[in-house]
Order: sequence, then structure tokens, then C-alpha cells
Amino acid sequence: MRLWAVVPAAGVGRRMEAAHPKQYLPLAGKTVIEHSLAALLNIPSLHKIIVALGADDEYWRDLGFAEDARIAQVEGGKERQDSVLNALEALCELHGADAEDWVLVHDAARPCVETADIEALISAVISACHQDAQCGGGLLAASMDSTVKESQESQGTAPPQVVATRRRELLWQALTPQLFPLGLLKQALHDAVACAVPLTDESSALERLGYRPLLVAGSKTNIKITHASDLLLAEAILASR
Repeated sequence: MRLWAVVPAAGVGRRMEAAHPKQYLPLAGKTVIEHSLAALLNIPSLHKIIVALGADDEYWRDLGFAEDARIAQVEGGKERQDSVLNALEALCELHGADAEDWVLVHDAARPCVETADIEALISAVISACHQDAQCGGGLLAASMDSTVKESQESQGTAPPQVVATRRRELLWQALTPQLFPLGLLKQALHDAVACAVPLTDESSALERLGYRPLLVAGSKTNIKITHASDLLLAEAILASR
């Protein structure tokens, strides 16, 4: 069994409203994606990382990681699931990965992930899946601290109204990396594409097929860069380490 990683980085980050895609914004002396990749490269058992880049990406080649032998590139797709699927195909066709291997999928815009959390994820998930085939993999996740409200769809410009209060002890915020057997994840993504089902993470692809991925508690500092204020928070998190 070998361990691989996929980093979808073809997005443009429209919500960020920045001049560059958010993964290339400066953060603590590097770019956002460089911090994300560095955390993965600290895993000794990791064989290779595939970064899925936009077809018109003009920024990757200027990074030091562009020449790193442990990192390869593939063209991403229109949606996240397309980029991940392209990367999985490249792993199998160009880099000798097998269906029985395991693959981590990590957001390029999660620069504060801790290597210790990634190692805990690998250990917990592989152990659990050896005992329970329906596990199918797992993901880092953060428990919800706040009361969570479900709303109805907004009507025009009026604020939405509450329709239910959810039990927060049963709710988790999905983080990355997420870890799955390569062949199983590829099958699940192909199925989602064939059924035209949009996905926001890899776990949901497995859930559609009846699997119940393991939730492994990760640090709440593993934030995703989405808005400008997130960069300030990430800067403070990295400076505190």
C-alpha cells in the first residue's frame, strides 16, 4: 500500500474578490498553497502529490514547489470533483498508483492544517477500514460549538426565517485532508459525474454509495481561506506556532 495526495487548485476564488486566485495570495512569507503543500510533504510515507491546476494558471511556475520532484501537475476541470478525478486518473496512468493505494485530498486553501492531524487521520482511518468495510475512508472534521439553525429559502431581499434548530452534538464541519482508497474514490466520483450530482467534498461521493466515512477530530485552526478576513486569521495562527 502506498499513500498519495491530491490538491485541487484550479479554482479562482471569486468570493475572495482578489487580483490573484486565493491559493496564490501571500501569507506569512509564502503563498497560501505553499503552506498547504508543506504540511503534506512533512508526511514521511507520502509517495507523491498531484496538484490539479487551472488551464490558464500563470502562477504555479513561479513557485519553488514547481520544480519539486515529489510534486506533479495535471490540468484541473470545471468543478472540484472534475479536478480530483483528473488527478486520480493521472496517478494511475502516469505514476503507477494502484486501486488499493490510499489517497489524501487536501484543499489548496487550507494552509493551517497541522501535520500531526494528518498523521492521526491516516492512522485512525486505515485501522477502522480494516475492521469495517462500510467505513470506506474518513476525513478530518471539527465539532460544532455554536447552536445551528436551519432556514427556509430566502424570499427576495427579506432575511430568511428559522425552520429548525439542529442538534449540534451530531453536527460536524468537514475539513481536509480526506482519505480514501484510490480505486473506491475514483469509482464514487465517476458515479457522481455520470449522475450529474454536484459535490462539495469527497466524502459525499462515498456517502452516495452507502459508505459511512470516519470523522476524525481535527484542530479548529484548520481554516479555509475564503474571505479576506481569513488571511488575517491564518497569519495569526501560523505566527503562533
